[in-house]
Amino acid sequence: MRRLREAWQGFKVGTWLGWQIESNWTEPFLFAIYSVIKPVAGVLILVFMYLVVAQGGLQNPLFPQVFLGTTFYLYVVNVLSGISWTVTDDREHYGMLKYAYMAPMHFYGYLLGRGMAKTLVATISVLITLAFGIVFLRVQLSFRNPGLLLVGLPLGLAALAFYGILLAGVSLLIARHGWMVGDVVAGGLYLLCGTAFPLSLLPSPFRALGLGLPPTYWLEALRRALLGQGLHPELSALSDAQLLLILTGATVLGIALSVGIFRAAERVAARRGLLDMQTMY
Repeated sequence: MRRLREAWQGFKVGTWLGWQIESNWTEPFLFAIYSVIKPVAGVLILVFMYLVVAQGGLQNPLFPQVFLGTTFYLYVVNVLSGISWTVTDDREHYGMLKYAYMAPMHFYGYLLGRGMAKTLVATISVLITLAFGIVFLRVQLSFRNPGLLLVGLPLGLAALAFYGILLAGVSLLIARHGWMVGDVVAGGLYLLCGTAFPLSLLPSPFRALGLGLPPTYWLEALRRALLGQGLHPELSALSDAQLLLILTGATVLGIALSVGIFRAAERVAARRGLLDMQTMY
């Protein structure tokens, strides 16, 4: 029970601190404007790229699939990459990682709290982007399977959070360039998970790798829930229940891997004196 209380305390502190870091760097009005402009600018970049390479423009049936995948990919960037960045940010930028370990809270729960703050920020961006797409780009969402959305969305977010903690453990052991870990993984997932194009366009080895990654099935479930159909022919034989089962297994696997790897990384980092290391790099 004591460890659960410490984990809950860490979660609350991490969520509060993460939100302060994300939202308290400027005036509330300027932050609100920034929160609108950033996701919309990302959508416009996607639209212009799509208009250049696609046949049929925004009327192409593929465009809603691409739009939806890129929109929900904001969660991958913020949650997966954001949690791993927390270690580098707290250790190098703020110099407070060692104090977080000395506080009467569980650091694993603290990282989950920081991930929750990232999720809240990403949710604002996702909702704004979806609204922009519906109003200005005429993207039609059918919401044919709200149950799939209500179950699949949190399952995927949980998986991203736990895999982000796994990457945070890796970042604990990296003296320099640790900030690149989350960005490199997030960039690879954008390519391999069929975020903006079908997996069938990839060479066979990369296609097989993409089919082994949890975000592939998460994005497919969200597309089915909101558009009524998926993007990848390779996954068309899977039912909605099978997609949810795969996401559940990926989340359970993420919990096990993140706990084991992060604890091992903590022990090595403590032994090597990396918890209070500041390279000033």
